Amino acid sequence: MKLRIAAAAAVGVVLIGILAWPLAEPSKPQGAVCVNELSLSAAAMLVFLAVLTGLIAYFVSWPHGREIGILAVPLGLAVWAVRSSSMAGLMQLNPAPEHRQALLASFKWEPLFWLAIVAAGFAGALLGEKIRTAPKATQAKEKPKSKSNMYLNTAIALAASVLIAQFFIGILAQDVKMLDNRLGSVVGQPAIGQVVFAVLVSFGLAAFVIKHFLNAGYIWGIIASAFVTAFAIITYVKESVLLHLAQDWPAVFFSNAVISILPVQMVAFGTLGSIAGYWMAIRYDYWRKHEI
Repeated sequence: MKLRIAAAAAVGVVLIGILAWPLAEPSKPQGAVCVNELSLSAAAMLVFLAVLTGLIAYFVSWPHGREIGILAVPLGLAVWAVRSSSMAGLMQLNPAPEHRQALLASFKWEPLFWLAIVAAGFAGALLGEKIRTAPKATQAKEKPKSKSNMYLNTAIALAASVLIAQFFIGILAQDVKMLDNRLGSVVGQPAIGQVVFAVLVSFGLAAFVIKHFLNAGYIWGIIASAFVTAFAIITYVKESVLLHLAQDWPAVFFSNAVISILPVQMVAFGTLGSIAGYWMAIRYDYWRKHEI
């Protein structure tokens, strides 16, 4: 199993993380990986590579390709997330409050693009399953659960994932914290290692909780990774706050730690954390059932 995971990881790291890096490499040293740096043709190429990566990862990790192959693309994006400059670097390139506001406004829904790339990788793995698996005889379908209960469970799982991840990232993604008379406190740009740890653990905890208590899949934690950034920007990024930060604090300080995390970092590590937390919940429930 470890060899299969390593093989799928190698596919994602090589195809996306290394070979596709020129598609997203920032044009400036302090620039970061973001959609603004991608041309339309580069975005289309990235979608194609994501599908291909998921497809190849399925076969190299077979017969567990459906469970393992989906890791390849987020692992490739994780390489980009580590190689990229930080949000503080972008703030230094955009010192004026109005420029920062425009930049953060563009980041509000950017995670949806990276989520689409992850989904393309998932689609590649599912395509591999369709190619490899022989057609099965039609079986009688179980009576579906109440749609109202299903929708309610989905809404709770998604909302809980966003709130849990938001809360723990704010605690774990910490650097220098300084008191501020107006905002209460400001936090410095966390190091990349701290960002990786915070996002992985936070989404892992969220996935663990919704699996254990709601029996929900990791897909809701992954989708939530596209909304945590938007929630933080809507909540903490106001024009007056940006003006105050620009006037009184260096560009490396933020009103909330979540703002300091790039969308590609949020989705890449959020996806990996959600999948890990889901399987940890399954192992925990199995242990409670059979060992206690």
